[in-house]
Amino acid sequence: MSRGPRPHKALAEAIPIAKARGIIQLATSGPERIFDIAIVSKVPVTFARVMFAPEILATTRQLADDFREEIAQLRIIAQDAAITSELWLRSKHGTWRFFLVTPDSLVEIDREGKQLLPGSGQTIG
Repeated sequence: MSRGPRPHKALAEAIPIAKARGIIQLATSGPERIFDIAIVSKVPVTFARVMFAPEILATTRQLADDFREEIAQLRIIAQDAAITSELWLRSKHGTWRFFLVTPDSLVEIDREGKQLLPGSGQTIG
């Protein structure tokens, strides 16, 4: 998947979602950028990457393949109970999907950062 410029429409729509979770800080553009939004709340601090997904209904495994470079970059960020990394995907029709990036998998979460109930989301390794 080509990296290309920031998905400005998706990023603009992501800001209110992020603000609902805490204080936000936008990352500056540049070739070394590995996240778009930092969300600071009590716990955890979250680093989110916002991307346009042409095939939003793809399986988690396919999305992991399509966004493998961005996921690899998010995995560079140290992660523990207090620091998380997330991949936020938006379709051209405004549909969102959110994923917690762990060292060895993607876990689908809701817009509040909570893991979806069993059967409603997917986890892939």
